[in-house]
Amino acid sequence: MELRIDRQALVPVVQQIVDALAGWIRQDAVEPGTRLPSIRQLARDNLLSQASVHEACQRLVAQGLLASRHGSSFFVAQAACVAGGSELVWPQDGMPGQKAPVDPARHVLKLGCGGLPESWRESDDLGYAIRQVTRTDMAGLFNYNTPLGLPALREQLAKRLKQLDIDADENRILTTQGATHALDLIVRTLLRPGCCVVVESPGYSNLFNLLRLHKIDMIELPRTPRGPDVDALQRLLAIHRPSAIFINSACHNPTGSSLAPSVAQRLLQLASEHAMLVVEDDVYADFQGSTRARLAALNTDVIYLGSFSKTLSSSLRVGFIVAEPSVVARLGEVKEITCMGASRFAESVLASLLVNGAYRKLVQRQRQRLNADMAVTLQLLEDADWKVFGKPAGGLFIWARPPSCDYAQLQHLAGRCGIQLSSRTAFSPSGAETDWLRVNVAYARDPRALAFFRATALDRPQVS
Repeated sequence: MELRIDRQALVPVVQQIVDALAGWIRQDAVEPGTRLPSIRQLARDNLLSQASVHEACQRLVAQGLLASRHGSSFFVAQAACVAGGSELVWPQDGMPGQKAPVDPARHVLKLGCGGLPESWRESDDLGYAIRQVTRTDMAGLFNYNTPLGLPALREQLAKRLKQLDIDADENRILTTQGATHALDLIVRTLLRPGCCVVVESPGYSNLFNLLRLHKIDMIELPRTPRGPDVDALQRLLAIHRPSAIFINSACHNPTGSSLAPSVAQRLLQLASEHAMLVVEDDVYADFQGSTRARLAALNTDVIYLGSFSKTLSSSLRVGFIVAEPSVVARLGEVKEITCMGASRFAESVLASLLVNGAYRKLVQRQRQRLNADMAVTLQLLEDADWKVFGKPAGGLFIWARPPSCDYAQLQHLAGRCGIQLSSRTAFSPSGAETDWLRVNVAYARDPRALAFFRATALDRPQVS
């Protein structure tokens, strides 16, 4: 079996083996119970170490694609999903070769998912950092964190922010338990129930839920491929007096668009004229790097937040807020009251990865893969006559509309291909329905997604 490992690629060899074997299982619709060549044979045929091949197979066992016997022989544990309604089967009681029907929803491909596939996650460097912290930092294992967050991590964050031209010393940085926690601290500390804020539409659904929870009224601002519609914002500000505006700057969720410099300048001008707080959510920053100017780089009054959940681990829950020291102090007080501080252990692990350069290399590999998948997905959508909301320069998402806007028919096609579509209402502050869908490019090259795109092209209305 030829795995076609590229030793010059940024993707680690073990992850390439995982991807190659998973692709073989899914694309060739391999029968459950099929035995893989031995570890020794796979290693010899592909000039690999047996340890690397064995580690890759163990990861596929954890993902449910392989089953093992006696720790050395590996068998296909799952039939690849086939478009057209084919039944999915699994080994019965863990024994390869015995078929049994299962719930297809368990194996559905979430094409509009908000993060990276589990198969993209890399555990080697993370595992090493965790072991290092457990061996060398007893305080990180057992003690509470400092009020503003681990000093070593805030020092590393300040260095990374300088790469985005954001001036942030350690006194302007507060660590949080992810970006959602950051948003919650900002809303509950700096806003009051009954006030109104400006949010983008389409936009981040969980922000809408958080604002509703705190009884904050929302004013919808249309998003364009160049950022928020600043002409519409000027009209809104002539009518309303919002306390704040929430902006997803680079790699916007769900459209994938990024702020144009002229839009950023105009937005900051309007915010200053109307004494409106600007909150810049940049959780997808590392998927694009420093190619775009951030609002926080143009004005130090902007409250900027980020997170490492999308790139490193959703489980570690490490995020941060950048703001003026007086604002950071207020946010820190509420943080201590509500959660006794963020996890010192998680922050120690992240600090280790930032210091040794492992995190920088990780996001380089992710950007390389995402850029390739973005180009392929845009071409797939064009071939299938989908309409695209601009062409994103990077990141996870494409906001697109299929040629047929019959949503019931589209859902039927998606179900036949094993696809779950994004919500029609979640990205609207008012819950309005839309014909546009969020497409995550990291999932779009899956055989089920390819079959779905082809099906929508074949099923589109014919023009006479």
